[in-house]
Amino acid sequence: MAGGLVALLDDIVALTKVAAASIDDIGAAAGKASVKAAGVVVDDTAVTPRYVHGFTPDRELPIVRKIAIGSIRNKLLIILPVAMILSQFLPQALPYLLIAGGLFLSYEGAEKVYEAFGGGHSHDHADDDVPAAEKGPEFEKTMVNGAIRTDLILSAEIMVISLSSVESEPFLTRLLVLIVVAFLITILVYGVVGVIVKMDDVGLSLAQRESTVSQRIGRGLVKAMPKIMSTLTVVGIAAMLWVGGHILIVNVGEAGFHWPADRLHDIEHWFEELAHGFGGLLSWTAGTVVSALVGLVVGVIIVVIMHFIPRRKKKEPAESAA
Repeated sequence: MAGGLVALLDDIVALTKVAAASIDDIGAAAGKASVKAAGVVVDDTAVTPRYVHGFTPDRELPIVRKIAIGSIRNKLLIILPVAMILSQFLPQALPYLLIAGGLFLSYEGAEKVYEAFGGGHSHDHADDDVPAAEKGPEFEKTMVNGAIRTDLILSAEIMVISLSSVESEPFLTRLLVLIVVAFLITILVYGVVGVIVKMDDVGLSLAQRESTVSQRIGRGLVKAMPKIMSTLTVVGIAAMLWVGGHILIVNVGEAGFHWPADRLHDIEHWFEELAHGFGGLLSWTAGTVVSALVGLVVGVIIVVIMHFIPRRKKKEPAESAA
C-alpha cells in the first residue's frame, strides 16, 4: 500500500514537472510571439489615445476600459477561432494572410506619411472645433466603436504574426500561446494608453502642489506630453512600415518568390561582416531600414491607387458631361 502511494506520488511529481515545463514552454513561446508582433503593438499604442482626445478627464479611463474589453473580445471571439481553424486545416494560407497584413500595414504607414505632408482628409473640419465632451454619449459610443473596429485589424495582425512564430507547435500549444498573447498584449497596450492619457492630469496635479520640486515635475510633464504624443506617432508610423515591409519580404519568400528575402539576407550578411564587434547591430539596422523602405514603396503604390485613380475616374465623367 505504501509502495503504491509512493509510486502515485512519483507519478504526480512527474506530471507536475511536465506541466511546469509545458507552462514554461508556453510562456517562452508567448513571449517570442509578442516580441515578433512588437511593431504592430507600438502602432496600436500610438493610435488609441486619439480616441479619448477632447473628453473630460473622468471619461478618459472608462473609454480606454471599454476599448480594451472590445479588444479582448476581438482577439478571443473573432480572430482566435478563425486563426486556429486556418492553422489546423489550411496552414498554407498563413503566408498569404501575412502578406495581406503586410500590405495593410504598409498602406497605413504610407497613408500617415501622406497626411503628414498635407495630403488626405481635406474635408471640412468645422465640427472638430466642438469639444468631444459636448457631443454627448452617442458620440462617445461612436468613438469607442470606431476604436474597436480599428483594433480588430491591428489585433488580427498581432495574432496572425504571433501564430506564425508557433505554427509548428501542437494545436493545444498554439491555442494556449495565442490566448496568453491576447491577454498580454491587451493589458500592455491599454495599460500604457491609460498611463499616457492620464499623464497630463498627473502633471497638472503635481503643478498645483506647494512643493517646488513637484511643481517643476508637473509643469515638465504637461509640457512634455505633446512631444511624447508626436514621438509616439512617428515611432508608430516607422514601426508600421518596418513590420509591414519585413512581413512582405519574408512571406513572399514563403509563398515561393525568394528573391526579395535572399537580397535582404545578403544585405544583412554584408553589414554583419563589415564591422567586427557590432556587426550584429549594423546588420539589424540595415535590415530594418531596407524593410521600412520596402514597406514605404509598397504603401505609396497602394496610396496612389486608393486616392488618385478613383479621383481621376470621377473627374472623367464630369469633364465629358461638361
